[in-house]
Amino acid sequence: MNTEEFELPRSREANERLHTLIPGGAHTYAKGDDQYPEHLAPVISHGRGAHVWDVDGNRYIEYGSGLRSVSLGHAHPRVVEAARRELDRGSNFVRPSILEVEAAERFLATVPTAEMVKFAKNGSDATTAAVRLARAVTGRARVALCADHPFFSVDDWFIGTTPMAAGIPPTDLTLKFPYGDLKATEELLARHGDDIACLILEPATQTEPPQGYLAGLRDLADRHGCVLIFDEMITGFRWSEAGAQGLYGVVPDLSTFGKALGNGFAVSALAGRRDLMERGGLRHSDDRVFLLSTTHGAETHSLAAAMAVQATYTEEGITARLHALGERLAAGVRAAATAMGVGDHVVVRGRPSNLVFATLDENGQPSQEYRTLFLHRLLAGGVLAPSFVVSSALTEEDIDRTIEAVSEACAVYRKALDAGDPTAWLAGRPVKPVFRRRA
Repeated sequence: MNTEEFELPRSREANERLHTLIPGGAHTYAKGDDQYPEHLAPVISHGRGAHVWDVDGNRYIEYGSGLRSVSLGHAHPRVVEAARRELDRGSNFVRPSILEVEAAERFLATVPTAEMVKFAKNGSDATTAAVRLARAVTGRARVALCADHPFFSVDDWFIGTTPMAAGIPPTDLTLKFPYGDLKATEELLARHGDDIACLILEPATQTEPPQGYLAGLRDLADRHGCVLIFDEMITGFRWSEAGAQGLYGVVPDLSTFGKALGNGFAVSALAGRRDLMERGGLRHSDDRVFLLSTTHGAETHSLAAAMAVQATYTEEGITARLHALGERLAAGVRAAATAMGVGDHVVVRGRPSNLVFATLDENGQPSQEYRTLFLHRLLAGGVLAPSFVVSSALTEEDIDRTIEAVSEACAVYRKALDAGDPTAWLAGRPVKPVFRRRA
């Protein structure tokens, strides 16, 4: 593929149709065409395994599939078959399906640190339910969330803290604490502890938690009487089948799962201590908590898909495979970047099962312009990679081809650095951050 002549005319036309009918041109902001080089945002026709095809007929090796939700690869046979079996049996009833208890039993066997679970369709509903439950059981209104984590919910308690807060009434009920800094969190609790219902964070990020950090948070939450919530949307399954809590051995009061849980099917989960979760049930004498009540939360085919995902992970050692693939990819990308003289500018970070990359300018600062250049060259090389988050469907050949595309992109990156300005290589406006005040 000639990178200088790489064009996507049918995708460009489809993007125009999308923007005409759908605000933002996508149903998730992170999928928006503003996240890609101008006029080079592929519109997908279909996918299989680790590959996707766009409407222009181009095939790509895909990373970050389904915004990290498709960790087994697209149309995984075992998952698809499990869902297909239920489609002929009905997907939604006026009373619970027997599949609901089977799915709950399977989940709690996979995540044994939790005692009860309730399923939903998306991560935001689960995290907001966790916050609501924490407020109810503590009688406190404030929420303390980790400032270093990019996303928790579409609801006001989180979006009101971002630059996209239009339409949300001002509030001082959400506070922030830095990741990895126990002292700062202790100081926050010392000031507001009697008002803070919960601490909510991703238990791990691009770096491993500092030694003793999660256990320290557990102790702080206990001492100050607040609920500790782990958002395991990303760490769930990618860190271990039982999530980061299973890997690090620190048990939160509540935790939320999604993304990899359904391999692209819509399913999420709120799990945690029985005494807390029961407040959203019928077998207690306290005030009722409207925990989660979703018409489609227990669709049979999605729960069947989730059960198949969990079985596949545990029986086939998927987490270990994700780590092995990520290690091979990270080593290759770093070697390619170093060989082209941009090892200090194209930087791979994160756990091998959850790799991201940074694009730094000549001063070592994050650059949207250089990210645009890098994404353009990867796309032209047949790699669709807003991140380097792997799926288990990748082959060693896929990894090697990706490294070749990275090497080619890094050669152009070096030219732009030497020129001191990447503009000549952008062919349009730079990509934009998701959270910004103006479109």
